[in-house]
Amino acid sequence: MKGSRIGRYSKYIRPISVAMDFVIISVMAYLFLEYLVSDAFNFFIYIVAGWIIVSFFNQFYNVYRFTTAIEIISKIIKQGVLFLLVVIAFFPFAKEAVFSVNSIAVFIMSSIVLISISKFILFYCLKKYRIITGSNHRKAVIIGYSAEAIGLKELFETRIDYGYKFSGYFSDKFSNQDIKGKLQDLKSYVIENNIDEVYCSLNEVSNLQLKNLIDFAEENNKTIKFIPDSKEIFSKNLKIDYYDFFPVLSLRKTILNDPLIKVFKRLFDIVFSLVVIIGLLSWLVPLLSILIKLESKGPVFFKQGRPGIDENEFLCYKFRSMQINELSETEASKNDPRVTKIGKFMRKTSLDEMPQFINVLLGDMSIVGPRPHLWCQNKAYVNKIKKYTVRYCVKPGITGLAQVKGFRGQIETEKDMTNRIKMDVFYIENWSLILDLKIIYQTVVNIYNGDEKAC
Repeated sequence: MKGSRIGRYSKYIRPISVAMDFVIISVMAYLFLEYLVSDAFNFFIYIVAGWIIVSFFNQFYNVYRFTTAIEIISKIIKQGVLFLLVVIAFFPFAKEAVFSVNSIAVFIMSSIVLISISKFILFYCLKKYRIITGSNHRKAVIIGYSAEAIGLKELFETRIDYGYKFSGYFSDKFSNQDIKGKLQDLKSYVIENNIDEVYCSLNEVSNLQLKNLIDFAEENNKTIKFIPDSKEIFSKNLKIDYYDFFPVLSLRKTILNDPLIKVFKRLFDIVFSLVVIIGLLSWLVPLLSILIKLESKGPVFFKQGRPGIDENEFLCYKFRSMQINELSETEASKNDPRVTKIGKFMRKTSLDEMPQFINVLLGDMSIVGPRPHLWCQNKAYVNKIKKYTVRYCVKPGITGLAQVKGFRGQIETEKDMTNRIKMDVFYIENWSLILDLKIIYQTVVNIYNGDEKAC
């Protein structure tokens, strides 16, 4: 059996990363926590053991060449929070120990910052090294010539930092200049050319061929991976359940349906909305109320029924920015004559949306999520646009990915709504705390810079 090229230096990366983290944690513990405990040695053992256990359950060191920066940041945040709990848990059971919030906070912050810096330096140095030198590129072949297979080949060629070198297609169904050979030629080619990874399009092989390929990969220390038949279906998260010993694959619901994530997001919404209501709305409401009343007759707040989670109606609050009119279900347009002078300013700066933080506190909305549409828009597009109803599996938001990506404002064509729905669905299927924070930050930037599509 011939050996594989894979891991010429890759096998050393993870141990080096772990060792660096242990050194950082130990040094920081010595600097900031050593004086809090009588038995420093056992405490340090506890700290390191706690880090290892948390890392195992958090899969902290499962970082690969195709792992994104966002995924790494998410892992670091989870690791930091869980490790903090582990450190705090030591003190109630220690006989001679002094609990210091400041010292523990400094220890955690300094450790996480230094570990983050070391991790990203290592991560990006490896990527740059692969790009510049072409070193340690993994040779890959693809079985099949489907759209997904071609897309994967293009990814290998455009994302040089992933460190893959495409060596050819193999297919029994197709024959052209791009095809290296038939499946019967694959095994000899893989061995003679020292191929590292074989990617197999599942709709190109029979069960018997698949079994033979897996056996071949195991016997020759090669990696085999599979390209699903339908990227649109299987690009979503799959989970495997066992009915007794029988495995069954099913599509996961969005992570936002996870009970723990729901609780976390709700707590975030409550805290964030309370900060805004107390710190901003407490003085902004009286000020804008006076200005709104001076310019036009009518209530300060505008309330309108909108479809929310599970398409249940809720009353969405806004500062009234228009003259009282009978066209409440008609979307505002550019230079709409119904908009008052103060209303134009509020819409440009999104101040008219601020009362929706009350909706968030009440539980009707979230800080970040798909924007709630008018009922007339809902009826017009629900049967026209694919995945439109996906947006109703989560709470609507004050801001959302579609808004910060430029798909806000008046819906003039069906394409405008299609683009908005694409962004909403992407957000729902790829939610993370980091994504929420990025959307909030970009919303603030857009408000500061002014948004041309605000009307």
